Amino acid sequence: MLDDIADQPGDKPFESVEEVISRFGEHGYIADRRLATTVYLQSRLDKPLLLEGPAGVGKTELAKTLAEATGRKLLRLQCYEGQDESKALYEWDYGKQLLYTQMLRDKIGEIIADAPDLSTAIDRIGAQDSLFFSDRFLAARPLLEAIRGDQPAVLLVDEVDRADEALEAVLLECLAEFQVSVPEVGTYTATTPPYVVLTSNNTRDLSAALKRRCLHLFLDYPDHDRELEIVRSKNTGLPENLAEQLVAVVRQLRALKLRKAPSISETIDWARTLAVLGADELGSDVLAETVNVVVKYERDLHQALDVIGHMADPNREIPQQLPAHGHGHGHGHGHDHGEADGREVRAAKDAPGRHDESYYGAPGSSGSGQRPTGGQGHRSFSSVTRRKS
Repeated sequence: MLDDIADQPGDKPFESVEEVISRFGEHGYIADRRLATTVYLQSRLDKPLLLEGPAGVGKTELAKTLAEATGRKLLRLQCYEGQDESKALYEWDYGKQLLYTQMLRDKIGEIIADAPDLSTAIDRIGAQDSLFFSDRFLAARPLLEAIRGDQPAVLLVDEVDRADEALEAVLLECLAEFQVSVPEVGTYTATTPPYVVLTSNNTRDLSAALKRRCLHLFLDYPDHDRELEIVRSKNTGLPENLAEQLVAVVRQLRALKLRKAPSISETIDWARTLAVLGADELGSDVLAETVNVVVKYERDLHQALDVIGHMADPNREIPQQLPAHGHGHGHGHGHDHGEADGREVRAAKDAPGRHDESYYGAPGSSGSGQRPTGGQGHRSFSSVTRRKS
């Protein structure tokens, strides 16, 4: 079977795993050997490829790059909840059918002109049904287009986990036999099987029947070196040392329990943002001002700013718990309530001149209710990022 695979017009099959890595790299997709091996096997075994993993790790981009690297046409089916199978397979072009009916009205009149009764006239018109339910009036959607199209294709079924199980069942025939059945016409079978790539963000479990028909690959976030290589390949304009620091920052953000972790594409966007701003170092101020490029939820933003603040001053001490109150409940802190009246203590705390001018927030100090943007925290973060690089 493998020996019978011939080059088709517009189709450039892979000859080896190394060639997959090379050609993907030429189109800006950095593929490791495990991924390249899976893509190579898909192209040689004519089996669909199911990619699972978190959003933003390059699943959709892999299908696009596969189309570019092989010279095939890309057909994309974007799945969503409540999707009608007709949007995936085919629809009858009723508007076109009606238009043709009006144009051929005189011809239909000739067909039924000598009909002795209504029943005969209807039978004669019914005999013409095959003309209106033929390939001429069939509006192909991505699945059917990938099967019956003359040009070799890459079929991307994106976010299949968002589709209803009914649509998932419709996919089984297409994935198993590379064919689509149209009751009014017949069965279409692919002369050149498409490369099928299905992606899933794991919002629900896919059926065992679907998985059984596919090669499977779980894509996770890349390690530090590979993500840095990806950022380099996109020519973001950010200096090498800052790109390395930025990748380290993004990896720390992904370690948080965020509602949506930063994707690889967002790392690239952040690098481009910093390059446009002309950043020459990754201080806490510039990171805090631009972190919204990769963090998109308010709760996540607070966590991210907390981490950025800690990176800015790694030597700060954060108390594990708030100090207890010591009001005679067995956990006192030396508040001598027996020797001084509470009102006198409060008055002493409010006495003028208690704090000198260097006290933050005191009259004459530089405090205005805002945190300083430079200083030790800024310098500490720069030293940390230099050590990481």
